[in-house]
Parts: sequence; structure tokens; C-alpha cells
Amino acid sequence: MNFHVMTLFPEMIRNGLEESITGRAMNKNIISLNTVNIRDFSQDKHLHVDDYPYGGGAGMVMQPGPIYRAFESIKAQTGKEKLRLVYLTPQGSVFNQSMAKDFAKEEDLVFLCGHYEGVDERILEMIVTDYVSIGDYVLTGGELPAMVMIDAISRMVPGVLSNDVSAEFESFSDNLLEYPQYTRPEEFMGNKVPDVLLSGHHANIDKWRREQSLLRTRKWRPDLLEKAELTKKDIEFLDKNPIS
Repeated sequence: MNFHVMTLFPEMIRNGLEESITGRAMNKNIISLNTVNIRDFSQDKHLHVDDYPYGGGAGMVMQPGPIYRAFESIKAQTGKEKLRLVYLTPQGSVFNQSMAKDFAKEEDLVFLCGHYEGVDERILEMIVTDYVSIGDYVLTGGELPAMVMIDAISRMVPGVLSNDVSAEFESFSDNLLEYPQYTRPEEFMGNKVPDVLLSGHHANIDKWRREQSLLRTRKWRPDLLEKAELTKKDIEFLDKNPIS
């Protein structure tokens, strides 16, 4: 999968994503990262990419021309006339796990990182296919949201995780939070690992993990239970274990 990021701060993107799991995936050519500096496409001798907003108001607005030319360069590089382009904005749909899975189906995915007071509406209408937010708050630019999304989407790409099965059972994979995890030592400051995890009985372990996911989701994210596919046994278990 190929990620293309149009940004004013390409090093910020690369420095954040060329480490850890995403960095290893790049080294193995499982995913690629193409950072496109929008300033390189300015036709101003001072490399300006912003100007005052028509109608007045505080701040500056990113101009459509440099963004258009940057996007055209990506289209030329990929050889594709139509590309899915994500604009990171607080006004967009809130990013979630199902969106990560959907975006991971793309061979090429483009991100536009805005700055200042926003981006000229005309270029957004011309090229953007998806308006996405990572939460109901405002950041200084789209770089951090782009990195968050690329990290989450990359985990859905086969081969990125050393154990692909782990992606199937993480939080939100089935609208339930992940069960508690434990490792050595068996006892830490008087707290012991649950006996069932030491039993070697895989059916009992799976049952315990499912029940813990149900309890944890009901406690911390009860809204997710409304969308989760619960079995009759799940419902009976929750009924027998009311919130104390």
C-alpha cells in the first residue's frame, strides 16, 4: 500500500512514521510513504502558499494552486487519474476502526494536511473524496491526524504486523474492547495472573477473554455494545453479572 501525504512539514511525517512497526513495514516494502511538500509547487519567489481570506477575518488560508499542482504530481507518479484523497479536518467524520479497514483496501491513499485557518474551498471540492477527523478538538495542522490514520490503516495491511492474527482480536475489531493482557512475572507486588491463563485450557481461556471483553466494554465504552454482535451466551453473561 502506498501513502501519499501533501504537507508543509514533510520531515514531521517521515520522522514519526519511519520508526517502529510502520518503519519496518517500509523497509520490507510492504507499505511506502511519499511526502509531498506543498511549498515545492508554489509559483511565488518567496514560496508562499497562503493568503488573506476574502471577506476578512483572522489568519491566512491555503491557496488552491500549490495544492492542485502537488496533487497532479501524485497522479502523474501513480499513473492514476482518480485517487482517494483524505482531507484532515475537525468537520469530517470521526475516524474509527471500520474506516481503517476500508481505507486499507486502497492501493494508493492520499492525505491533505491543512494549516492556518484552512484551505480554499474550491480545491477541496475539486479533489477531496473523504473528510475525516480524529476527534472533536482542533489541532495546529493535519500532520498528526494523518500519522494517526496511517498507523491505524497500516496495521490492516497484510504482512505489516508480525502476527496478523493479532489485528483480528484487538480493541474495536468487533466493537468490543480487548481483554486484559498479562506477562511474566506470574506474581507482581502481590498481584497474580488469573489462574485460567495458566491452565493451558484454551477453550476456558477463550471464554474468559470474551467475558472480560464484554465486561470491559460495558464499563468503559457502553456505546459500543449497541453495535457489537452479541451471542445469546454474551447477553446471558452480562445479565448474570450486573454492574456493581
